[in-house]
Amino acid sequence: MNHRITPIALLAPLAVAASPASAAEISTHVLDLARGVGGRDVPVVLSKRTPAGDWKKIASSRTDQNGRVRSFGDPKTLTPGDYRLDFDMAAYPDRAATPFFPEITVTIRVTDVGGHYHVPVVVSPYGYSTYRGN
Repeated sequence: MNHRITPIALLAPLAVAASPASAAEISTHVLDLARGVGGRDVPVVLSKRTPAGDWKKIASSRTDQNGRVRSFGDPKTLTPGDYRLDFDMAAYPDRAATPFFPEITVTIRVTDVGGHYHVPVVVSPYGYSTYRGN
């Protein structure tokens, strides 16, 4: 008996493997406006609002040398809902910095499971701002 596999049949498993599942991603970037550099080594906690209204910690990280947290782990765990990023600015290792805002909390709403949510925080000695980046 001669079993012949067609070229299309060989490509079918590759097409399935090459199509990643849609998942939301959250990343952040701390920008130190006073020094003109990324805010390195800042602890950041990502939490999600529960149906009861409480916050459940999803992940934590520290900003890298450029002030970035590129990922908070497996994006498949991020489903639509409200998320909170807590920045511990009191732990920012710049010895000259005595933050007026020792903690910064930013709350965002994830609606698109395939979306990328980049949340930069621009900090200065007496202020901060944030926006949805890309």
